[in-house]
Amino acid sequence: MTFAAALTVLLLLGGVIVALLEGSWPAFAKFGFGFLVTESWNPVTEQFGALSPIAGTLITSFIAMLIGVPISIGIAIFLTEICPIWLRRPIGIAIELLAGIPSIIYGIWGLFVFAPVMQRHVQPFLINAFSGVPVLENLFAGPPYGIGILTASLILAIMVLPFITAVTRDVFETVPPVLKEAAYGLGCTKWEVIRNVMLPYTRVGVVGGVMLGLGRALGETMAVTFVIGNAHKIHASVLGPGTTISATIANEFTEAVGDIYTASLVALGLILFVITFIVLAAARLMLLRMNVKGA
Repeated sequence: MTFAAALTVLLLLGGVIVALLEGSWPAFAKFGFGFLVTESWNPVTEQFGALSPIAGTLITSFIAMLIGVPISIGIAIFLTEICPIWLRRPIGIAIELLAGIPSIIYGIWGLFVFAPVMQRHVQPFLINAFSGVPVLENLFAGPPYGIGILTASLILAIMVLPFITAVTRDVFETVPPVLKEAAYGLGCTKWEVIRNVMLPYTRVGVVGGVMLGLGRALGETMAVTFVIGNAHKIHASVLGPGTTISATIANEFTEAVGDIYTASLVALGLILFVITFIVLAAARLMLLRMNVKGA
């Protein structure tokens, strides 16, 4: 019975892969490899390319993890090592509540509350602050729309934060107290104990939590759809509008007319599946190498 249960998971996964391959085949048969490197997305002329959604997915996830991971690990360290006992439970509950908020609520809040703040205060500040600075001037250029790649990335960072924090806090609590006490007995400071004892001991669990958050960021749909702008164009500036794979599918699948249009959207789903698989495989390989080095 347990073998049958495990086999069912493989059969379901195989069924998903077969369905995606079958549904996306007309698009790949027509466009070939060019589907992956073409930016154009025109339902009227039935010319489709996945480059813009792929770039948007990767860029927003990267920025979200760049912001969310340090904050999440910092919160976990604070809760386990620094926070007063009477304050740990309220903060822990708040983190868990963030994880339970539906993504569409994040999207509505992002569109009606967060995006206006970005448009009036944050984006103009960034444009003025980096004006004349090489590279950064182009990265933070353009009119302050409020919505865009950066806004979607910040929303994603807020969404992945509770997941990474929860996992990291749990693995930090597994560190044997005797290890920390021994380090303190040798004269180590709190920061030295965190850096040289806690983080090396829990590195595998921390990486696992980060990968969990990355998986959430890659596949997030509704929250991103509300605030990213949904434009099939790659901008040099992170303030410009864009799109992701999930947002494109959510916006256009119900309006898809014709086999090529539908197949192109299914092909986007297949690409997202492959990206997620590559990320998980890379994380697994990283964990194996870390275990070997630790041994």
